[in-house]
Amino acid sequence: MKKYFSLVKFSHTIFALPFALLGFFLAYLKLGHYFSTQTFVLVLLCMVFARSAAMAFNRFLDRDIDKLNPRTQNREIPAGIISSKSALTFVIISSLLFITTTWFINTLVFYLSPIALLVVLGYSYTKRFTYLCHFVLGAGLGLAPIGAYLAAGGGFELIPIVLSFAVMFWVSGFDIIYALQDEDFDKENELNSIPAALGKPKALRLSKVLHIMSGLLIIAAAYLLQQAYPEFSWMTWLATVFFVAMLIYQHSLVKPNDLSKVNLAFFTTNGVASLVFGGLMILDIFV
Repeated sequence: MKKYFSLVKFSHTIFALPFALLGFFLAYLKLGHYFSTQTFVLVLLCMVFARSAAMAFNRFLDRDIDKLNPRTQNREIPAGIISSKSALTFVIISSLLFITTTWFINTLVFYLSPIALLVVLGYSYTKRFTYLCHFVLGAGLGLAPIGAYLAAGGGFELIPIVLSFAVMFWVSGFDIIYALQDEDFDKENELNSIPAALGKPKALRLSKVLHIMSGLLIIAAAYLLQQAYPEFSWMTWLATVFFVAMLIYQHSLVKPNDLSKVNLAFFTTNGVASLVFGGLMILDIFV
């Protein structure tokens, strides 16, 4: 179990999960505080199964690339900890469990589940033909708020859609920062990424632009929430200010000529931003 948790980087679920829960509870708010424990558990399972399938498929597909990259040679498949066949079996089982789980939620999410799966699995191919791969990853995680909102019966609404775009730009931006580490390797092996295409300075500037867009969308979502639900308190704005501040902070950690703090910017900063933002927003819904 520990090996497979490591394979799919289970701890990285922290990025999208708070936004999925926020989407779920916003639908709960819209529906008049009707709460279904069963649907809540099913939404959590969908998050786990979809993300596990996506990460394991990425590791399976990139196994030969990871073997060549000094930074990734110790990953489970190239290191021989998990076989390629076992990883692929894990992907298939996780994908089937995801689609099966959506069947028990509602018809709409069941019909949309193959599309969601296509996006999150398809990301793994994109580095082979487009430097826009970061945006595909962002789109995959950006499905979390609107997907959970639909699962809870909220329908298509502006606020969860705005949150989804905020997540997409946020994830795309920090994935560009993470990819800075592999700029030379990507160039040598004809792999596509924004750092490989633009170089570190321009890639960092683009990441900043994406995070500005994400911050503005987070502010817009908070504004729309207070317009729709005046009972939302100062906690919503505290959550918003904190998230934007963390976006700014991570860009102070990484410089084109100093990547020593990339992991701090990538995991710690963004993980804390997501947890605090989602936690305060959900708390405000109940308070």
